[in-house]
Amino acid sequence: MYINREIEMFLRESGMAATKLGRLAVSDPRLVLDMRRGRELRPSTQIRVRQFIAGYRAGRKSSNAA
Repeated sequence: MYINREIEMFLRESGMAATKLGRLAVSDPRLVLDMRRGRELRPSTQIRVRQFIAGYRAGRKSSNAA
């Protein structure tokens, strides 16, 4: 799946602001806004974003299970 689509889906499901995702995932609050304007991410940055999203989802699942 394309990283842009993954990010947009995550933002919708989590209710997280785009700037917060960028800041928490890669210390760049403009990340998502720049991507919406055509910025392409390096593979290493894509990995960091995907790892953040996976960790966030895992944390939500474990807190919901308790």
